[in-house]
Amino acid sequence: MRITPSILNADFANLAAEISRIPDADAVHVDVMDNHFVPNLTLGLPVVESLRRATDKILDIHLMIEEPDRWAPAYAEAGAESVTFHVEACAAPIRLARELRRLGARAAMALKPATPIDGFADMLDEVDMVLLMTVEPGFGGQSFLDLVLPKIRRTRELLGDRPIWLQVDGGVSPDTIERCAEAGADTFVAGSAVYSADDPNAMVNRLRTLAVAACRH
Repeated sequence: MRITPSILNADFANLAAEISRIPDADAVHVDVMDNHFVPNLTLGLPVVESLRRATDKILDIHLMIEEPDRWAPAYAEAGAESVTFHVEACAAPIRLARELRRLGARAAMALKPATPIDGFADMLDEVDMVLLMTVEPGFGGQSFLDLVLPKIRRTRELLGDRPIWLQVDGGVSPDTIERCAEAGADTFVAGSAVYSADDPNAMVNRLRTLAVAACRH
């Protein structure tokens, strides 16, 4: 069970310091938004390059942008260990996944809440992670959408024994993470739940403990 806090809810003026507050996190989730694919504008490649120099933690880049075929490889070249693109925005997802892997990054595909997983079942072997959005992408702090739980279960069924991570992103908190873990997720993005806590690192460990316990059930 992996906890990958999103820095979308962190202090953008002190990102290196904010990352140092979550030493037990399994990775740092970085949301890149272009105000076209989603209605928000956040940080981009120059900030990711700076983060790479500031931390040795795994950088888990989530591209919520148009034309990921064009832009995603640069994030792998910048040293990000994992790069996620949205299938809804991608022209050639298999080609892009292979290019990311060639550049040394883990390739991941993301799906919005209303996008079914079944249409992408045949390309699962081309990726290292599937990210299922449990809110509509664009802003942090949204409420978890329970309607995605059946899709988490279906994705877990399709993955079978493959060593592919199943990540959920959106509204993950102590109140929702157990449902996600029971449905089959093993990697969790939590932004506001972590960075609104008095002790972000303690929240990281609490979330992991809850997910592990739910999985054992």
